[in-house]
Amino acid sequence: MGRVNTSSPFLNEVIAAIRVRHYSIRTEKTYVGWIRRFILFHGKRHPAGMGATEVGEFLTHLAVAGNVAASTQNQALNALVFLYKAVLDRPLGDLHGVIRAKKPQRLPVVLSREEIAGLLRHLEGSHWLAACLMYGSGLRLMECVRLRVMDIDFDHQAITVRGGKGAKDRVVSLTDTLKRHLSSVRNIHAKDLADGYGEVWLPHALARKYPNAAREWGWQYVFPASRRSTDPRSGIIRRHHLDESSLQRAVKIAVRKAGIRKPASCHTLRHSFATHLLERGMDIRTVQEQLGHKDLRTTQLYTHLLRRGGNAVVSPLDHAPGSGRA
Repeated sequence: MGRVNTSSPFLNEVIAAIRVRHYSIRTEKTYVGWIRRFILFHGKRHPAGMGATEVGEFLTHLAVAGNVAASTQNQALNALVFLYKAVLDRPLGDLHGVIRAKKPQRLPVVLSREEIAGLLRHLEGSHWLAACLMYGSGLRLMECVRLRVMDIDFDHQAITVRGGKGAKDRVVSLTDTLKRHLSSVRNIHAKDLADGYGEVWLPHALARKYPNAAREWGWQYVFPASRRSTDPRSGIIRRHHLDESSLQRAVKIAVRKAGIRKPASCHTLRHSFATHLLERGMDIRTVQEQLGHKDLRTTQLYTHLLRRGGNAVVSPLDHAPGSGRA
């Protein structure tokens, strides 16, 4: 296990509990951050001396005073449930009286095909290709940057998305843009091997079962980082995947350069993928499978976008007296 480097013995204990369960480093940072905020909110009291009441007060504070989104409040709740169950061995049980943050009932932002083309014109290299995949295959941001070479099946024009939201695998259609890119990625991997590196991060169980797999071509990331880095847990020098924040930044800049006024992001490409499939008459169940939605009602949200514009409703202004004036 890598070095634990906080000044708090208790938070070190939390980190140890997270790492022994092989949670991702993103989850580790998120959980430790929320547990630290919970402790500070209650005047640095030790969590062992608190319980469901104090957790409820903190979550209510986030919703009322902090005005956080529902997903943010749920993130904090997950961290504190883990704290009391896995670290303190005192499961919280039901939390009564907590004011829950409201989930906004907003329709997703969708770009037209012309706007998509304009956005893509202002991207290049790996950022361009990743954006093509998010729009062409409906991938989420992290699903895209975490793709491995073995997940690409050119023979069947398919991508296997492993461990997507809800820890479920799914197969999506493959856009015809990857072959040349993978050739350059293979050259990068060959150079890493020649330099004495070439190892990629693997989930703990796989790394233990297949100790040589981390250096194999099939396990390498489709979108590798531009340089090698040191794993903060193990200290091993590896080439990780493309930093998701750099892709988010590139898409935001491209949106601005393309003159798009909508608040578009990487996830907008996924929304646009779903909406454009439905516009072309794709069966909603097929779209649900492509997106990896557990509940069909989530996918049906996109049908509201189809009804919102186009020829769905004729404005009364069109038939109003004097409406033809310039």
